[in-house]
Amino acid sequence: MTFKDLGLAEPILKAVEQEGYTNPTPIQEKAIPILLKRKDLLGVAQTGTGKTAAFGIPILHHLYNAQNGQPGKRRIKALVVTPTRELAIQIGESFNAYGRFTGLKTTVIFGGVKQGSQTRALQSGVDILVATPGRLLDLMNQGFISFRDLEFAVLDEADQMLDMGFIHDIKKIIAKLPPKRQSLFFSATMPKSIVDLSRKILGDFEQVTIKPEQATAEKVEQGVYFVSKQNKPKLLAHIVKEKPDDSVLVFSRTKHGANKIVKKLAQADIRSAAIHGNKSQAARQKALGAFKEGKLRILIATDIAARGIDVEELNLVINYDLPNVSETYVHRIGRTGRADASGIALSFCDKEERPYLRDIEKLIKQEVPRMPEHQFVDADDDSETHTEQPRRKPNPDRNRSRNRNRSGSSKYRGGANKNRSGNTSNRSRGRD
Repeated sequence: MTFKDLGLAEPILKAVEQEGYTNPTPIQEKAIPILLKRKDLLGVAQTGTGKTAAFGIPILHHLYNAQNGQPGKRRIKALVVTPTRELAIQIGESFNAYGRFTGLKTTVIFGGVKQGSQTRALQSGVDILVATPGRLLDLMNQGFISFRDLEFAVLDEADQMLDMGFIHDIKKIIAKLPPKRQSLFFSATMPKSIVDLSRKILGDFEQVTIKPEQATAEKVEQGVYFVSKQNKPKLLAHIVKEKPDDSVLVFSRTKHGANKIVKKLAQADIRSAAIHGNKSQAARQKALGAFKEGKLRILIATDIAARGIDVEELNLVINYDLPNVSETYVHRIGRTGRADASGIALSFCDKEERPYLRDIEKLIKQEVPRMPEHQFVDADDDSETHTEQPRRKPNPDRNRSRNRNRSGSSKYRGGANKNRSGNTSNRSRGRD
């Protein structure tokens, strides 16, 4: 299937082709035809599968056709609610890219900044609103937002919003939406709380599931180091010094832990920065910008703050702390090895994290290769590296060479890159 086969409005198809895509990703191929028929949808897919385009393209298609070629007064007709500022910005960029020839206007609102520019944008007229829950509710309560003409409502990254404690905000927002609407609900995982919430929001819906196992081992070389908690900083410093040319994304389970990692690396004369919910919007944007531009080589992030990170050619992901939710491991390592490129994902595992590792291996249906013994193993550590034969060590140089020799891996992972040009066969699938 190609995007031409979907029967999209010509201005949208033109924009998609200018982005360099001809073939939809699996989530797009399954979801777009359903949404073009105006059916409610429950989509289970992780970041990086192309789901932003999966819901964005049909919404733009319907709104453009409803104009009959003559844009009328701008009222909010589509709402996308997402948990983080970074992800909201990324989604807004995608709508602007795919809708550049439609005359439709997208506005993004989020907290952590003054609301003046956002309220002015709302008052000037908006077709598509992308928002984080807190700022959305705030501006709704102040009377700046009306959903009287709303036709589409999207709840993106629903599991993360519940983890962040937004459930009550979401219920308040949903209660203010008109009952006659098309509702789209996306989540990377499907715990009972998500199932229950989706039943309250969706009408007669169809479900599309892209299993996370499909996105793990094939393009990402994995490895696990068994190391005590107190020796993790030394091992991390050793690894990043060994790979001076690699961009490294390090995952911490907590905000405090992320800050501590930055301090420990600084003590080893290694520059890094952390992003998490306690950082100001300006600080987060500055760190993200430096990381994407290659000015900052090492970025420390919590899982929630990492949503929306979109970096080309990310060489290495390090799980400084193993996640206690197995699916999160898949989301993390999916930050590298995207769009036909390969990458490396290394994990640190202390004694308390062994159960997490077993759960991860059960989910991905394979054993994470054990890395060779290293100088930071404690004398009294009974880690599996003392009893198992070391596996082949991932080689980042080999990966980079392999990537360079590919005939053009995709450079689009999410938000629109306005400087892209050209169209190659291997850049044919859009990613979010």
